[in-house]
Amino acid sequence: MLNGRKRAVVTGGSRGIGRAICLALAGEGAAVAVNYAGSAQAAQSTAEECLCLGAADAFAYQADVADEAQAAALINEAVTRWGGVDILVNNAGITRDDLIMRLSREDFDAVLNTNLKGAFHCIKAACRPMMKQRFGRIVNLSSIVGIRGNAGQANYAASKAGLIGMSKSVAKELAGRGITVNCVAPGFIETDMTSVLPDAAKEKLLSEIPMARMGRSEDVAAAVVFLASEQAGYITGQVICVDGGMAI
Repeated sequence: MLNGRKRAVVTGGSRGIGRAICLALAGEGAAVAVNYAGSAQAAQSTAEECLCLGAADAFAYQADVADEAQAAALINEAVTRWGGVDILVNNAGITRDDLIMRLSREDFDAVLNTNLKGAFHCIKAACRPMMKQRFGRIVNLSSIVGIRGNAGQANYAASKAGLIGMSKSVAKELAGRGITVNCVAPGFIETDMTSVLPDAAKEKLLSEIPMARMGRSEDVAAAVVFLASEQAGYITGQVICVDGGMAI
């Protein structure tokens, strides 16, 4: 699906959905930078598997994208190593769930800083080289929670809804330079994050999914690869929900 040797940076790429995205891009022959904040062993393992799947190149790079300088260093490393960046996937995200009456300012800020500002930092750093080459694919991982909201996740919902608004705005700014900006909004996906939910919470969520099952990380990765492809060159500012019908 990807034409030619594409160069991709995936934030939060060491495990879960991010790992699946890295592997899917690698399977298309892309060079992949696997960003991570703390899981060095998992990131290195993902990079090695990318190479086994046919990636043109793959390496792990530690950076906390909530820090502007670290996010810029991540993009600069990829540009220095490859001569440019074609694909940026902003997947890094954290949760700090609590009801609004108990939600601390620190937990609110932490989620916004990683999930929303982290994407902003990476987009800002990547858009210049993309503009110079007049080509780019930026895919931001939002969430069904950013569309529907969810009790106990005001901070997470705000960050994911913010990603949608930012993506639509940046899409208008960069469209003339051949750069698309889109969102993928996963629903209830089998990951480490969802595995710790109580059974009652899982059953309630499953009851709201028309397809009556959880999604897989690979389902999300497939949508990301499509949006990163030449075939999606006339799609920008959009949100693709990979949610089994939850948003209907």
